[in-house]
Amino acid sequence: MSSSISDVQLIVDGKRLDGRTENELRPIRMEVGVIPEADGSAFIEWGGNKIICGVYGPRECVPKHDASPYHAVVKCRYMMSPFASLDEHSKSGPSRRSVELSKVIREVFENLIKTEAFPNTQIDIFIDVLQAEGGTRTASITVAALALANAGIPMKDMVSSVAVGKGGNVLLVDLGKAEDNFGQSDMPLAISNRDKSIMLLQMDGLLTKEEIVQILEMATGACDVLHEKQSAALLKFYEEGEQDDLNL
Repeated sequence: MSSSISDVQLIVDGKRLDGRTENELRPIRMEVGVIPEADGSAFIEWGGNKIICGVYGPRECVPKHDASPYHAVVKCRYMMSPFASLDEHSKSGPSRRSVELSKVIREVFENLIKTEAFPNTQIDIFIDVLQAEGGTRTASITVAALALANAGIPMKDMVSSVAVGKGGNVLLVDLGKAEDNFGQSDMPLAISNRDKSIMLLQMDGLLTKEEIVQILEMATGACDVLHEKQSAALLKFYEEGEQDDLNL
């Protein structure tokens, strides 16, 4: 018999199922420059998610009739590998979900990349989910921002992304798979670092006005932590590159 939302207990003795507090992120590791052939690349391990991103461009627009004389065209392809999870969407080839998330992620970066600097070109963002455990869209935005920065593509701001929501009548940051599937609400957010603009907001479920105000504050704090990790990953990559140059 399948479980319903009411059957699943998400908070046990004041803790979440994985032992976290309501405001705690899952363990996160970020690495930059993982694909030598790409113009920019990054890898993120976020809880049970493992996602790699490669960025190519600006380069010639293909097909040429897609090109704009006013700005670069941003293209994004999000894909979940067939072995990433056992869910119904984890099949070989594109699915409705992968097409939707490709569009959502592309729109975030269309509003951040200074595309006017590169007319008649395209910028490609390729995202491959190697392992999935809830929150792949937010982890993908976070790692794509790293890969774009690694490629040296100018952006108006850096962006980080996290899913917040409600489960067991408690407001939660960084929803895990069970919380995403069986919680009372799920709100993926992407927030720019400097001006705290909301670049993405989607919502499933219900929250009161007061809960939304509180959960936005929680998401902003989480994105600040993510930005620090992004900055540290970039700094480590370029420091190691400088050290390699000195050793030549």
